[in-house]
Amino acid sequence: MRRFIKLMIYVFSVFCFSQESDILDFSLLRQNDNIKMDSPDSFYKKLKQIQLSETTILSFGGSYRFQTEAFINEQFDTSMDQTDYWFLNRFQLHSHLKVANKFEFFAELNSSLITSKTNLVPVDRDELSFNQLFAKYRFNQNWNLLVGRQNVRLGSGRLVDVREGPNVRLSFDMAQLQYTDENTTVTAFHAIPVQQQEGIFDNDALEDNETLSALYWTQNWTAKTNTDIYLLYKTEDNKTWNLGTADDKRASFGVRHFGKWKGLNYNNEFVYQFGTFGDANINAWTISFNIEKPLSFGTIGLKTEAISGDNNSTSSLNTFDGLYPRGAYFGRVARFGPSNLIDFHPYFDTKLGAIILEIDYVAFWRFSTDDGVYGPPLILDYPSVNNERFIGNQIGVIASYEFNRHLNFELESNVIFPGAFLEESGLGDTLYHFVFTTELKL
Repeated sequence: MRRFIKLMIYVFSVFCFSQESDILDFSLLRQNDNIKMDSPDSFYKKLKQIQLSETTILSFGGSYRFQTEAFINEQFDTSMDQTDYWFLNRFQLHSHLKVANKFEFFAELNSSLITSKTNLVPVDRDELSFNQLFAKYRFNQNWNLLVGRQNVRLGSGRLVDVREGPNVRLSFDMAQLQYTDENTTVTAFHAIPVQQQEGIFDNDALEDNETLSALYWTQNWTAKTNTDIYLLYKTEDNKTWNLGTADDKRASFGVRHFGKWKGLNYNNEFVYQFGTFGDANINAWTISFNIEKPLSFGTIGLKTEAISGDNNSTSSLNTFDGLYPRGAYFGRVARFGPSNLIDFHPYFDTKLGAIILEIDYVAFWRFSTDDGVYGPPLILDYPSVNNERFIGNQIGVIASYEFNRHLNFELESNVIFPGAFLEESGLGDTLYHFVFTTELKL
């Protein structure tokens, strides 16, 4: 704790006095940082922009994220162990080499640690690994090729995302070809997800029992109208749904329409899935609508979606596969994932001085009463043992404060009130969730 306080003091004393002409914009994916130092006059600034030659720049950076997380009635049952709190630490260190606007090499080490938690899942701990390690070559101003390990977000991150909420991000070993111009981006890749292990450089790589291929086209038609049109193909051996366990081979064809209209922001998406699950045919879909209104004192919005579930037929599977969704799909409480679901999700955010306050409410129903309820990793957490449809109500509040561009704090709290489906499953106790996060970016 003393070391942490000393580090914070150093951040306050050094980073609060950057020159106005300096550009230091951090991105979620650090290879996309925008860094420009007119006069690197400190050790830190020199590390951010090392001019190796007239056309070659090397940059170093990293981040540290601390979280403490607590649950009461984590499984909606007061009779279970209530000592559900733990501490998570994630360290990331990267280097980025750029040569003549033609070649890039990016390497990012990750160490995700956790204490006080007994039943670990793969996204909790990864002592040391390469989170990203890739080379990128630009043939010209339009075409580029990337080979290596990378975090990926497609579109709004609804089907393929970085998985920033949990302690360990999602990485893919991949080959990617991309075309870009002023209004168009077309991305094609073949990727294998990295299977996390808990130790040092022991992750399973290039295991072809699970793959993802993609063709993704983003078009900016006007300043206010944009579309994503895409085809994703995922294969996964021994996948378990409510129907059973078998090899899952499915294609996802999707259209996303997003932009601005008469003072409103909108983001709507439809996805249809087809393929095979063992001997059964896949016939699944989802549709989502998101509209929000910026106001002088904040933003008010509404999200709603329907996600298909199975109907107990042995000849077809109707459960939608959310592929690789955000780890915190409905907040960091992360109880329910995007399969067999209907949700209604109004939200509001505002700024109170330097604090950003977000408040949301979500109501959940099962789309099909023949199918169960899945967690964010799309594992069947709550099997279908009754005919009730309503899952529960969730209320969440997030308060965040950005001290400067390097340091931010966030406190999140969620409460889930079980509905008839959980109550009839013997899980009728209210769930409480709290998480405090601080992140330092360098």
